[in-house]
Amino acid sequence: MTMMVLYILLVLMIVGSIIAVEIKDLLSSVVALGAVGLGLSIVFLLLKAPDVALTQIVVEIFMVIILIRATLRRDLESSPTRSRPLGAVFAIGFIAILMMIATTSFKDLPTFGEPAMRVAATYLEQGLSKTGAGNLVAAVMLDFRGYDTLGEATVLFTAVIGVSAVVRRIGRKKANRLKGRENA
Repeated sequence: MTMMVLYILLVLMIVGSIIAVEIKDLLSSVVALGAVGLGLSIVFLLLKAPDVALTQIVVEIFMVIILIRATLRRDLESSPTRSRPLGAVFAIGFIAILMMIATTSFKDLPTFGEPAMRVAATYLEQGLSKTGAGNLVAAVMLDFRGYDTLGEATVLFTAVIGVSAVVRRIGRKKANRLKGRENA
């Protein structure tokens, strides 16, 4: 059942990515990209990597806010004022499917007060003998949970690159406008 949910999420993320690339409206593209990031955080949660899921959702929220801020003024000036009922139907359907998948994944979470992970005892008992590291925290982060650490670093690196690209493009446009005014 979990694999089926992962496949459905993967298909929805691919569809959201295609929508984000192909749609002309920049604000809608940012929203579709945010939906892809939300789907990815649910995937991380299903794969039992809650720390990467939390990192992904926090970075995704900040990225969506920054991208909406960067595109809002430009999008409002160029958007038509007609309504799109078919787009609203697709959006409601997408949200309903995403909520069903989220509800399914939240059922797998332990009840409140019950330990989420029982592997901590194994880390404490066998950490030194399996890794040979004197620092148990470093051993857990780099040996036992190396893929999670790599995932978190990848999410943060991608966020920094995205913010840099948005800020740099805006900075170049302002610099070009100022140069044009000075030359005139």
